[in-house]
Amino acid sequence: MNTKFAIALILALQVSMSLCDVPQPEQELVDKYNSLKGAFYQRLVNAYGKVYAAAAPVISEVGQTAQGQEAKELMESLQDKPQLQAIIKVGSGLVEEFSPLVDKARKSALGVYGHYLRPYIGQYLDNAIKNIRVHLDTFLPAQ
Repeated sequence: MNTKFAIALILALQVSMSLCDVPQPEQELVDKYNSLKGAFYQRLVNAYGKVYAAAAPVISEVGQTAQGQEAKELMESLQDKPQLQAIIKVGSGLVEEFSPLVDKARKSALGVYGHYLRPYIGQYLDNAIKNIRVHLDTFLPAQ
């Protein structure tokens, strides 16, 4: 009876160890992901610029009212507080600490996708991205 448990334990450990081996993503897949991510960020930056340009006259008018002036003074007083500066420093430190973990998780996810899912859904996903890109170029261009 103990022998059966020992064999079952050994097999379970082998299966769990084989699941820990995450395949490395292909360089072509990483390059494609990075280009799509860069285009997406560029779209967000352009959208922010358009929203800011559209909202700038409204914001300047709000700044001239009494309530707008109070809000501006409140924001300026918050920026001078050392507690806010400490929170900003802690937040930026956390981002710096977690960025390698996020990159490793992203690389692992790309490896799993490339090895297990891409042969089955890669073409469909590529076609969907191309179709979505047409609409994004119309409504939210990257340039």
